[in-house]
Amino acid sequence: MVIQRKPTLTPAEAQDAFIQGAPDGWPGRHAAAGTYDKGIAKGHKRQITLTIAPELLRGVDEAARRTGQARAAIINMAIFRALEGDLFRQ
Repeated sequence: MVIQRKPTLTPAEAQDAFIQGAPDGWPGRHAAAGTYDKGIAKGHKRQITLTIAPELLRGVDEAARRTGQARAAIINMAIFRALEGDLFRQ
């Protein structure tokens, strides 16, 4: 068995290879499959990072505790209602 060296990549090739290896790093990668590329795929959903004011987070956590729902469920429902309602209609 012969041990071979890895091929040497140019800095641009190394950068592209690094980005391609990220779960959400290559725009258009899933476009042919008809999926949405933002966030990280988690089953039928996409994981994102959200920055939220402490007062809002406290309210979300209180609503989750009061209703027995998960924090993510409360946030998803609020976003759904905001988008389906007239909050963002033009």
